[in-house]
Amino acid sequence: MLLGMVCAFASAVCFGTASVFQAVAARDTPAGNGSGVDARLLLRVLTQWRYLLGLLLDGLGFLLELVALRTLPIYTVGAALAATLAVTAVVAGPLLGSRLRRAEWLAVAVVCGGLALLALSSGAEGHRAGGTALRIGVLVLALALPAVGALAGRLPGRARAAALGLGSGLGFGVVEVAVRLIDGFGPAELLTNPAVYALLIGGGSAFLLLTSALQRGSVTTATAGMVIGETLGPAAAGVFWLGDRTRDGLAPLALAGFALAVVGALALARFGEAPAGARTEDGDGDGNHLGGGTETKTEAAAADGPANAPAPAAPVRDGRP
Repeated sequence: MLLGMVCAFASAVCFGTASVFQAVAARDTPAGNGSGVDARLLLRVLTQWRYLLGLLLDGLGFLLELVALRTLPIYTVGAALAATLAVTAVVAGPLLGSRLRRAEWLAVAVVCGGLALLALSSGAEGHRAGGTALRIGVLVLALALPAVGALAGRLPGRARAAALGLGSGLGFGVVEVAVRLIDGFGPAELLTNPAVYALLIGGGSAFLLLTSALQRGSVTTATAGMVIGETLGPAAAGVFWLGDRTRDGLAPLALAGFALAVVGALALARFGEAPAGARTEDGDGDGNHLGGGTETKTEAAAADGPANAPAPAAPVRDGRP
């Protein structure tokens, strides 16, 4: 249990720090064709050294996440990963010269308090196998994600951002559930278990969808959709199909902790944006503040303008391996 919690928190630190570097790199990358599954966009961001540094941190975070998922309930790991938004908000200060307002420090405290409640109330991971139906189900969902991205790329403005963010969150959620459905790492298991293919396809699709969301539409909306997609569904799967439980009599405490962590993370969703306050056309941005509370004109241009419009700020958390 203790090792799992340490790994979950360390994973959140890796992902949150990586997102700061990748937010800047993605913002400085030319926009693609607007599709939610534009693979060429991924190739362009890979030329940015900050993005590559973020990928290294993501790789470490993913390994830590795997350890946490094998020892803790999915709802605990999911809430910890949503807390990457709090990490990003704090790390952005020394790295990007941003500052948190009092309400945002309160949101960080709410996230930390929610995670503390989860640490106190979480039981061990469930030991149900999940069954063939769940394995096939996560694979079907993973296969559907590229279609979700293609459809989302055709939507206007905020609807597109929300759909891309939700789709990427579902992909990350597929990874979380699939890890629990892999019983071993022998050749026979890796070749015959549908969950293995769900993990690879779901993770790759989520990566592409979120990379597209880095450049298109309202990034705050996209980040909120991602947090919801990667926490609620996987948590339910862990409880109802995999046997995740809390410590005896502490279910209300765990539910409160989960809700606080997710709500606090959503309150910090705007910290998915790179520092664009001083670059808005309004001239009213605060150069020392990371992002802003409302959608900028640059974001609107990327959401509704031509493909070569200036790229908006990027949302937190790139896709994981």
